[in-house]
Amino acid sequence: QVQLVESGGGSVQAGGSLRLSCAASGGTFNMYAMGWFRQAPGKEREFVAAISRSGGSTAYGDTVKGRFTISRDNAKNTVYLQMNSLKPEDTAVYYCAARNTGVVPTREYDYWGQGTQVTVSS
Repeated sequence: QVQLVESGGGSVQAGGSLRLSCAASGGTFNMYAMGWFRQAPGKEREFVAAISRSGGSTAYGDTVKGRFTISRDNAKNTVYLQMNSLKPEDTAVYYCAARNTGVVPTREYDYWGQGTQVTVSS
């Protein structure tokens, strides 16, 4: 059983930056592809980014390409999401997820964190 704990959310003005972290425990971290998703009030959950076990491959949702960067530190059992040029429409609860797979999945994750709120004001 993998436990995931997100941190780093908060409030920022449009154009600003935040870095989210997700600490994993209870599993062999480098066996899991990791992903970030978000959900805004009244909207469906949206894929944001994913990274392979080794960190060598990544994938991004169309709305964040060029602004967000996912990375991981397998020695620290942590995945990060660097968010730059934030927009009000990025406001959402951001969730970290893990899936035991060798691909870079955009859905069907097995384990989820509790989420961290990101609020971007105009």
